[in-house]
Amino acid sequence: MSAVATISQSALYHNLVVVKKHAPQAKIVAMVKANAYGHRLDLVMPLLKNADILAVSNLQEAQALRELSNKSILLLSGVYSDEELQQAIDLNCQCVVHHSSQIARISSSKQALSVWLKLDTGMHRLGLSADEHQQCYNSLKANPLINIACVMSHFACADEHNHPMNQAQLEAFNSNTNNETNRSMANSAAILSLLESHFNVVRPGIMLYGASPFTDDHFNLKPVMQLSAPVISVKTLQAGDSTGYGANWTADKPTNIAIIAIGYGDGYPRHATNGTPVLINGTLCLLVGRVSMDMIAVDIGNTKVAIGDNAILWGDEKLRVETVAHHSDTISYELLTGISNRVKFVVA
Repeated sequence: MSAVATISQSALYHNLVVVKKHAPQAKIVAMVKANAYGHRLDLVMPLLKNADILAVSNLQEAQALRELSNKSILLLSGVYSDEELQQAIDLNCQCVVHHSSQIARISSSKQALSVWLKLDTGMHRLGLSADEHQQCYNSLKANPLINIACVMSHFACADEHNHPMNQAQLEAFNSNTNNETNRSMANSAAILSLLESHFNVVRPGIMLYGASPFTDDHFNLKPVMQLSAPVISVKTLQAGDSTGYGANWTADKPTNIAIIAIGYGDGYPRHATNGTPVLINGTLCLLVGRVSMDMIAVDIGNTKVAIGDNAILWGDEKLRVETVAHHSDTISYELLTGISNRVKFVVA
């Protein structure tokens, strides 16, 4: 018996519809990097079929995606050599240009190529300065083989309502771009909260997979991945008994516990704290003791639980991945992308 990640096709489609409802006039670039945020590229067909463009981080991901879809691929890292440029062209990728060193290589292309210019509006990670952007725009626009498909930027704090950087970045983007090309700035958080950032193209990521970038609202997003594992033991501990490595939890009264066949070797977070909820037979039970490589222990109280029963670790309306992330001092992105290859994936 092993852990299972069940991927809901209907939830994927539903979440894509949520994007369209929030940004009805914009084209959608679906973020499917990191193996579709850990959901597996081959299992997210509603996104591959219904999004306008698909975005990945690097050429290795682009190659895997091209075997599944004929749609245009946005290569977020861009290219760094002539060999990579040719590979991107062969894969029909649209390349992001985010550094001045990439401009000469792109300009030397002897084949048609679509590019996205990335403007740094304040995140200071990737992106051209305002002066570099203008020079790059003028240079590439003069090249008949180069199509400037879009100008983009990226928010640093869009998941924080009313953060002053959001407006500052938006103003910087507006002051350095115009309507001559498509424009794109909105990630999931901005799609849901910053209407003025939608422009022509939006780039949803985590919301497609049913997790909200905000703690105060789920925006009717449906969990796509349900992670579950079987109960492999049920026992009663007496007051004073501990469970797990380090004996960091001790029963203060007779306590019924279930041992579930999942651990950090499967991608369940080792740093999940005592009290992290686990859903068993419709009841939220509480994690006790340290997470092991292969097992966790759960206080089941008076809930009727038998060996072979299924425990849901996240991916139910009663237990969202955001909740587990909160108890583990991390974010849903890390949990979803961290599922190991010994977990079985199935489609629902």
